[in-house]
Amino acid sequence: MSQRALAALAGVIDPELRRPITELDMVGPIQETEDSVSVQIKLTIVGCPAAQSIERDVNEALAAVFKNVEVEMSTMTNDERKALTLKLRGDKPPKFNPFADKDNLTRVIFVSSGKGGVGKSTLTVNLAVALAGLGQKVGLLDADIFGYSVPQLIGVNQSPTQVENLMLPPIAHDVKVISIGFFVKDNQPVAWRGPMLHRAVEQFLTDVFWGDLDFLLVDLPPGTGDVAISLGQLLSKAKTLVVTTPQHTAAIVAERSGAIGLQTGQEILGVIENMSYLPSENGPIEIFGSGGGDAVAARLTEISGKQVQLMGKIPISQDLRISADNQLPIVVSDPADPAAVEITRIAKLLMDSPRGLAGKSLKITPS
Repeated sequence: MSQRALAALAGVIDPELRRPITELDMVGPIQETEDSVSVQIKLTIVGCPAAQSIERDVNEALAAVFKNVEVEMSTMTNDERKALTLKLRGDKPPKFNPFADKDNLTRVIFVSSGKGGVGKSTLTVNLAVALAGLGQKVGLLDADIFGYSVPQLIGVNQSPTQVENLMLPPIAHDVKVISIGFFVKDNQPVAWRGPMLHRAVEQFLTDVFWGDLDFLLVDLPPGTGDVAISLGQLLSKAKTLVVTTPQHTAAIVAERSGAIGLQTGQEILGVIENMSYLPSENGPIEIFGSGGGDAVAARLTEISGKQVQLMGKIPISQDLRISADNQLPIVVSDPADPAAVEITRIAKLLMDSPRGLAGKSLKITPS
């Protein structure tokens, strides 16, 4: 009889899989008396990065019920790992892209820009963390294969855990993260052509256990190259968020990143103007000019035939740059900073944006 122990262990959540260890078949033999308990916990792999936190949480959960607690940490067998991956995939086959499923309710958002240097990746990371802070389940896919920077910006120094043919993405600030940067040593450049790029981004969708997400943010590479086209085909239900600066030249280029999404079937969700102005006691200083965000929104409205709104103007912030260099998103390090406040406001707008449910199963059984 081990009902008390199992009830206590049901509150222990695997930090990578975000499910109770009792549901993941990670609990082995239990010996329980009135005052004492001994239990075996089976980790997914040898050297599991979550081992210490799981062992600590197990001890704390059992110590609240029993006076004497003994925990043995072990590892799943090959058969147990295979059974776990089957359970995680549900009834879906290997190499399955969950976001292409017609019943998937995850909001997939491409964050794009016409050129580099407009702060797209920093903005994407902070939007993802802001959404997670607002209670959303968020994934972040760094699709900028050549210019990957998301691991540094969000502060992840842990590689994905491999369980059989399934990758468990690292989690930072409650955001699941995947990037080619996890697989490249010593900041080596990636010199790949079209087919290899397509295969890489496809694997990020099919071989990663994303779980149940409210949002998947995709940091696209700047421009309109192979990766943007491949992802447009693989994630046809995504919507595009275009990032520009106020400068007229940058705005002209930014139009193209929104237009390429229209060609592969993505709706345009909105435009964000980054580095919009420098706050000062005498009012905003428009270092990079003005009107770029409005011009992009107007032009994309004309091209798409649907109203495209300018969702926000993010001010220039020295602390935003410092937080990025320190690998800590500013929405965490200084949520009162004007840039952080505006990013969080935009995140709330994303949450409030209409979700297309036509043709989707809501998995509700009539009574």
